[in-house]
Amino acid sequence: SVSMFLNTLTPKFYVALTGTSSLISGLILIFEWWYFRKYGTSFIEQVSVSHLRPLLGGVDNNSSNNSNSSNGDSDSNRQSVSECKVWRNPLNLFRGAEYNRYTWVTGREPLTYYDMNLSAQDHQTFFTCDSDHLRPADAIMQKAWRERNPQARISAAHEALEINEIRSRVEVPLIASSTIWEIKLLPKCATAYILLAEEEATTIAEAEKLFKQALKAGDGCYRRSQQLQHHGSQYEAQHRRDTNVLVYIKRRLAMCARRLGRTREAVKMMRDLMKEFPLLSMFNIHENLLEALLELQAYADVQAVLAKYDDISLPKSATICYTAALLKARAVSDKFSPEAASRRGLSTAEMNAVEAIHRAVEFNPHVPKYLLEMKSLILPPEHILKRGDSEAIAYAFFHLAHWKRVEGALNLLHCTWEGTFRMIPYPLEKGHLFYPYPICTETADRELLPSFHEVSVYPKKELPFFILFTAGLCSFTAMLALLTHQFPELMGVFAKAMIDIFCSAEFRDWNCKSIFMRVEDELEIPPAPQSHHFQN
Repeated sequence: SVSMFLNTLTPKFYVALTGTSSLISGLILIFEWWYFRKYGTSFIEQVSVSHLRPLLGGVDNNSSNNSNSSNGDSDSNRQSVSECKVWRNPLNLFRGAEYNRYTWVTGREPLTYYDMNLSAQDHQTFFTCDSDHLRPADAIMQKAWRERNPQARISAAHEALEINEIRSRVEVPLIASSTIWEIKLLPKCATAYILLAEEEATTIAEAEKLFKQALKAGDGCYRRSQQLQHHGSQYEAQHRRDTNVLVYIKRRLAMCARRLGRTREAVKMMRDLMKEFPLLSMFNIHENLLEALLELQAYADVQAVLAKYDDISLPKSATICYTAALLKARAVSDKFSPEAASRRGLSTAEMNAVEAIHRAVEFNPHVPKYLLEMKSLILPPEHILKRGDSEAIAYAFFHLAHWKRVEGALNLLHCTWEGTFRMIPYPLEKGHLFYPYPICTETADRELLPSFHEVSVYPKKELPFFILFTAGLCSFTAMLALLTHQFPELMGVFAKAMIDIFCSAEFRDWNCKSIFMRVEDELEIPPAPQSHHFQN
């Protein structure tokens, strides 16, 4: 019956069969490649591990094994969580004056929802406290920071200022027995001015005016809460909130001065702020100071700041590592030549510069491609992941001009940065100068960076097995379809021969099994008795 069925098939059937198989495998290949580029893993492999493996009994439910594995992996889990911590970008742009203008011109959203949600959480942490419900303006701003709609936030800020102005008019008699009254104006809501400066102002100059008004209100609140901070936990929380508000306002005013070209004024404001609040390192004001000093080409002052913050006990950043590499490269880059260095070897100063570059590249391997303009830049996000692509974008966006200003620095970086990877063991089970490179940066960067940006991935992932398998299957079936179309009779004979061989092999296996079963039934071989004298 099989032979009769095969004889009735025409070459068109084989062409249609191989062509359909090639088309289906090609579609699977395209989907697998798209899924791998977007999510960094194979869809078939993920489904197999997540759904099919438990059904096939691939998961061990032994409680002892689970407890041992959980105890063994606890340290690595804690390390991965700390490595993938998202930090506030110290050089973040202004939403209204910079991010929104980019959206108006290009029609693209430079910030992701995840990034803006993190900013909302930061604002609620820094600018609110438990006693805000006692003051109507602060109560309105507490709700405004949780609003998703930008226009709703701006309207709430205006409402807070209006309520504060109405309630701030307090009639105070100049003389108790007199009918002369004074209108005393209380300070306005500083956080409302902050929100308007960040999101409503369309230029840096407008934002600076609003921040100056916020400074007057915030400074008054800070001085009053400073006098009452020891009267209880509620006053202490208010003082902590007012301190965060004041530091934020002064830092943003310094950044406005830097944007408007008043760099020396910005440096002075940052230095004064660091002296006044030396313990508030969460804003990373020293990174703003480093960028402003590099703009002034005050390299001695930059070295002094690095000597203070490039310490083993402090968390590193791309700004610290690459600025240290830039200073050492500046000493030798103007006379550096790769041909001369290969002939005579590297001098001590050149070796120090190369080691500094290798150290910086090991900390964040994504930065050189942006500095060398091998990859296009986008606007930096409001939050960054240290050692990730988001941190590289934030650094290169502001520091590319400083590298270009130093003659030969980019040439030295171009000649030496790839040598870093020869010193790092692969796979990345351990680092050379830092901890091993975290494996979670790609996922976090995809959440922080917009969808139109191609996320830089390190180390480069090998293609999953199923992509290679579907590519081979698609190529093989496409070749069969082409051969069947060109040589239909020869391929038909070949297909029939292969099916005959397969069917005959299956028939031989089935025939042998049936013969053995019949022999056992006819002989009726009894089971072996439990006696050691019985031999056969």
